[in-house]
Amino acid sequence: MVGRCAWAGDDPLYVQYHDTEWGVPERDGRALWEKLILDGFQAGLAWITILRKRDNFRAAFAGFDPAIIAGWGEDEVTRLLADPGIVRHRGKIEATIGNARAYLDIEAAEGFAPFVWSFVGGEVLQTERASLADVPAETSESRALSKELRKRGFRFCGPTIVYAWMQACGLVNDHVTGCFRHDEVRRLEV
Repeated sequence: MVGRCAWAGDDPLYVQYHDTEWGVPERDGRALWEKLILDGFQAGLAWITILRKRDNFRAAFAGFDPAIIAGWGEDEVTRLLADPGIVRHRGKIEATIGNARAYLDIEAAEGFAPFVWSFVGGEVLQTERASLADVPAETSESRALSKELRKRGFRFCGPTIVYAWMQACGLVNDHVTGCFRHDEVRRLEV
């Protein structure tokens, strides 16, 4: 039996996500933004819910193109609120539009990926956590990044959401030490 982080369970979609995507260092700013938006939609829900709807989200949100989404208004909000393929939450939809504008501002000023990675010194934070019980809900880095994102106009990006996003995007390697992906992900940064 393969050792794997317990949160992946036995759902094939979740296992595939864990085994191929979660924790892999993401250096593309647009991809980082998409994942932050999806983590914001996940607030109050199980990640598997978002994972199952991810393709629907991509279709509904123009492939997560922030330049398109930044120009949206009430007509698009109304359209999205009627879309059963996504999480229909007005606050999260409106936040996505505002977050697209904030993303574009950061991208133009310094690049979104360099901005995000600066909160971990440009390198993956490598951890040695034996079990899920050892994994914090937030860290000083996620609190600092969350605070700066909010200062720059982002919403639905509290320190717990930001830490989950940092884990998913490989800013921190939080695969537990008994997981086969822990060392594989560590080697991705060498």
